Amino acid sequence: MLIKNAKLITWGKENKILDGYAIYIDGDKIAEIAPEKELVQRYPNAVPVDAQGQYVMPGNICGHTHFYGAFARGMAISGDAPKNFPQILDKLWWKLDKALNEDDVRSSAEVCLVDAIKHGTTTLIDHHASPNFIDGSLDVIADVVDKAGLRASLCYEVTDRDGEAKMQAGIDENVRFIKRLQNQGHARLAASFGLHAGLTLSNETLDKCAAALPAGSGFHIHAAEGLADQDDSLAKSGLRVIDRLEKHGILGEKSIAVHCVHVDAKEIGILADTGTWVTHQPRSNMNNAVGVAPVESMLRAGVKVGLGNDGFSNTMWAEWKAAYLLHKSAHGDPRRMGGYDVTQMAVENNAALAKVFFPDAPLAELSVGAYADLIFVDYQPFTEMTAGNLPWHILFGFHESMITTTIVGGKMLMKNRELLTMDEAEIAAKTREASAKTWKRYEAMF
Repeated sequence: MLIKNAKLITWGKENKILDGYAIYIDGDKIAEIAPEKELVQRYPNAVPVDAQGQYVMPGNICGHTHFYGAFARGMAISGDAPKNFPQILDKLWWKLDKALNEDDVRSSAEVCLVDAIKHGTTTLIDHHASPNFIDGSLDVIADVVDKAGLRASLCYEVTDRDGEAKMQAGIDENVRFIKRLQNQGHARLAASFGLHAGLTLSNETLDKCAAALPAGSGFHIHAAEGLADQDDSLAKSGLRVIDRLEKHGILGEKSIAVHCVHVDAKEIGILADTGTWVTHQPRSNMNNAVGVAPVESMLRAGVKVGLGNDGFSNTMWAEWKAAYLLHKSAHGDPRRMGGYDVTQMAVENNAALAKVFFPDAPLAELSVGAYADLIFVDYQPFTEMTAGNLPWHILFGFHESMITTTIVGGKMLMKNRELLTMDEAEIAAKTREASAKTWKRYEAMF
């Protein structure tokens, strides 16, 4: 594949905007980037792709999401509205996940992946829960990811809230799926070991999970999202959330602590010292009214903070904008959370996080040898756009509707806004029918 008639945004260590250059893709990786005239002469038999003067840049990465939450869109919660985060968990998520069956899990993943392809999110790190369909649930999601052509890391959420048998089933599902991928390998699929959050995990279960973790893997857990998590941790162990997770062997260079809204200076130090990843989900934090994570303090302390969406739409530029605005508003200071801070999370750190799961080649950059995960963006800047001011063009100008083409691993998934690997209308129709039944099962739990 030879992509020409493009303006390239490279990201990477030294971001550049290149005009008059082309990209030659061989297999699933970028083989060469050079002036267009040179590559056209060098590869006369390559399949030509005309970018029509659009910007061609790396696909976006989502550091934390929940495919299983798709059916919550538009769903009414019976009774009074939840007044705090624990009530949101109890009245919404812990009932919706129980209502999901195998078909629902498949459909939820399908609609999220359609959304991702349309909106340029090419790599996703998912965190799954379906207590009444645990065994084989990750295989179902993996099959959808494979057919869609996207790149994803998957895990199952272990929790004590549904009893010991389902807790053990969750452990078994994580271990089985991790070992499956370790044995079989897959260029676009990876795995971690999912845990819900400390407030639904006993000390014994944390120890059991640490003992069961296959070599070379890490954990993916919600941490200190709400104050209730800190209160529960102190009651159970006399330790704050991050201290407790460190004590039980959950943290590390391949583990993700999601949210970390309510962490103190010592906990930030532990996250930095252990090399644990943190992901920030500003839209979710605002929606759940749990507070504002001390992202800038964590970045200054050397914590590796990436950006996720927590199951919101896979429009990662919307997450950029939320992060940029939330911290300014919360602190009453327009200097907070600058464009480079957002870029560090969403591009540099998310790329490094993705490489934990896909170590064979770089992601989120246009460079020779990087995975050919690209998007075309139909953006017409009316002021000068440079490598230096690009973050502010994304924050104030780019929109997900401008994405016209999505390529993952050298395969075209969407061309000129036409999906090539998934039938959106068919999937949406099937999912509307399935979700209506799911909602009835959900309502019956009240």
